[in-house]
Amino acid sequence: MKKIVIATRKSKLALWQSEHIKSLLEDRYPDLEVELLEMSTKGDKILDTPLAKIGGKGLFTKELEEAMLRGDAQLAVHSLKDVPMEFPGGLKLAAITKREDPRDALLSEKYCSIDELPQGAVVGTTSLRRRMQLLAYRPDLQIESLRGNVNTRIEKLKRGDFDAIILATAGIKRLGLLDLVRYATPIEITQMVPAMGQAALGIEAIDDPDVLELISFLNDEQAFIETKVERDFVTILQGGCQVPIGVHAKLEDEKIIARAIVGMPDGTKMLKEKRICMKSAYTQMGKELADVMIENGVIKLLRDAEVMAQEIL
Repeated sequence: MKKIVIATRKSKLALWQSEHIKSLLEDRYPDLEVELLEMSTKGDKILDTPLAKIGGKGLFTKELEEAMLRGDAQLAVHSLKDVPMEFPGGLKLAAITKREDPRDALLSEKYCSIDELPQGAVVGTTSLRRRMQLLAYRPDLQIESLRGNVNTRIEKLKRGDFDAIILATAGIKRLGLLDLVRYATPIEITQMVPAMGQAALGIEAIDDPDVLELISFLNDEQAFIETKVERDFVTILQGGCQVPIGVHAKLEDEKIIARAIVGMPDGTKMLKEKRICMKSAYTQMGKELADVMIENGVIKLLRDAEVMAQEIL
């Protein structure tokens, strides 16, 4: 194979991710030509409406997938948390890269932690998962919608629209934006469970043996195991960005520690679960975690949460 094309969104973070994979491919295969095909997706164009209201995170992948199916590209690089559970025929999730810091972060010009925020502080996030966990801990906070790319969100914070905003630590680090804000404090996973797949990159590819072999070196075993547990959990519960759901798995030596949380968008009711299993049993761990929550009534909670989410959004 002499040339490979990566379909990518035009946002700075998406371009960073695609350029990162491009450089890894070029280092591995000096004779390979790697080209980026920059595209705008529906999710990039609609910036004034929460994702949960207009179709979810698949809005960031559809146009890229169509380009691959047309033969215009062979790969697409996504933030794994934005990757839907199912893929169109002819495409597959081919690799998951080494994970960055999976934690969320509180960004503020005045306050270094959630505890330091004053009574009634305005916090920006459109994530139902983040909203739920913030309000469960601090019901006095005022949560307001925050859309746009990472740079736009930080600009809104710096001009005083919010007392604080919540972003993924990985995105801030990858773009080198930590110095733009006075405080950028990671939130411990015990306090705020991340989104499924957060901080990992998912490489979607055409289902072609030559392409799949070419990029197989990009797959990181630890990230693959951790995110399989997380994606299996969400798949069984059929939860997307329309409901508040967090799940995080961490491989430590030969054990996996997994945490999950599901609840109401206003933080008034939540189910939490933590489980530990051996690495060798990772293929069943996501299902077992979901089964425990189902036994504890999570299906009704998810239905109620979806109704509340539509009212909020």
